[in-house]
Amino acid sequence: MDSVPVETGAPLSLEIAEIASPSTTLSATSTLSPRISKDAIRTSLRASTVDGIFAAVFSIGTGGVLLGNFLVELDASPIVFGMISSIPMLVNLFQPMGAYLSERSTSRFQYSLRTHGIARLLWLILVIGIVSFSWGGLNSNQLVILTFLILLCSHLLGGLGSASWFSWIAMLVPRRLRGRYFGLRNSAANFTELVSLPIAGLAVSHWYGGSIQGYGMILLLGIIFGIISLGCQYFQVDINPQLQNTYHSNLSQTNEIQSDSASNEPGEISEAICLPQIPTPQNQIDSSIWKNSNFLVFLLYFGSWTFAVNLSAPFFNLYLLDTLNLDVSWVTFYNSLRAGAHMLMLILWGRLADKIGNRPILISNGILIAIIPWLWLRIGSSPLDLWLWLPLLHIFIGGNWGGVDLCNNNLQIEIAPLKNQSIYFATAAAVAGASGALGATIGGLIAQFAGSFGIVEVFVVSGILRLASLVPLIIKKDLGS
Repeated sequence: MDSVPVETGAPLSLEIAEIASPSTTLSATSTLSPRISKDAIRTSLRASTVDGIFAAVFSIGTGGVLLGNFLVELDASPIVFGMISSIPMLVNLFQPMGAYLSERSTSRFQYSLRTHGIARLLWLILVIGIVSFSWGGLNSNQLVILTFLILLCSHLLGGLGSASWFSWIAMLVPRRLRGRYFGLRNSAANFTELVSLPIAGLAVSHWYGGSIQGYGMILLLGIIFGIISLGCQYFQVDINPQLQNTYHSNLSQTNEIQSDSASNEPGEISEAICLPQIPTPQNQIDSSIWKNSNFLVFLLYFGSWTFAVNLSAPFFNLYLLDTLNLDVSWVTFYNSLRAGAHMLMLILWGRLADKIGNRPILISNGILIAIIPWLWLRIGSSPLDLWLWLPLLHIFIGGNWGGVDLCNNNLQIEIAPLKNQSIYFATAAAVAGASGALGATIGGLIAQFAGSFGIVEVFVVSGILRLASLVPLIIKKDLGS
């Protein structure tokens, strides 16, 4: 998860009502005001956290350094790295279509099963392909092509379901707990990565049948964990998208907004559970994406940021595995340090975002992340670099990226109106996906045809463009809270 909307009005309160089971769907036969109990919200958030933990294991097996090492073992070229890195972003162009389809469904849970469930099961084909490769049925080029096709189809289906899932979880997380909850959820996922990634790296590196077979076993385990994560979503309160849109459409016409009780304990979920905060009446009535100035500014920032980041990001692990010729167990160790720093800092960033807002964190952390490509230019293969500077660099990356990831998601939730919310999320993902894919592809082409000097150029330009992409956030001072 994965790898991911501004409002100033009072939060919308929901009355308590007991529901039949955690998977009960809010249906159109209910009263106009959807009713979700406090216990159901708590159960949903716990289930989503566990979902994130199991999904993190799936992500370890199907992406990142383990997939990169698998491609290195197959002698894939830098341009292949660029193309494969661009797929998860490029398929986000299909998120608006996925949002359109999801808004015509009657269950977020069922829609998630149809998209993410099939997407994760597709990776079983690659497991079979690895077995065939070990027996001589496929050669390395054919296995690279198979990996490319599975990655494309899997992420395409995931892209069709991402906006729906994001809208689902945004409806369940109370606004005042948003920063803390997502910080906790992401920290749990990063802790899982911190523990699992080095173990997986050692298993791949020391597998008796070779690292390719070792990757196949880790991939199979990842698929199993990925299916379990989808099962956790059964325990989340289901949402009927059609009721959501009907309810908030009527709400905007009547403008009947209730306030939270002022007597709630700090940090406790109230008896009246909040949906994400309603935008101002002006933004609620004017729901057209192209007339929402805050959203357009966010798109400009988000698109340029993902282009600049992905111009160089896909080639950091390639540099370690190929140029420096490090063992995959060392690279997974460095990545686990990054995950650990990411996990520890997420809790701080979540609390800080609730206090000072998302925009200041995005600007300050964005400046620090912008210099990361330049720091990579100082890294070599000396013992000092391997034992000191590389660990410190990964800790620095993980700590600062936690704030950016968290606040980017929070800012999207704040900006997007509740009606047709998934369409806003899908549009942002599509813009970021297209720009990120373009950046990764261009970076791969430069690295392929310009040699080591091309990598240097890519890193230098990426840092400059990262700084430039922060300009919309700096200028638009009223963007978000």
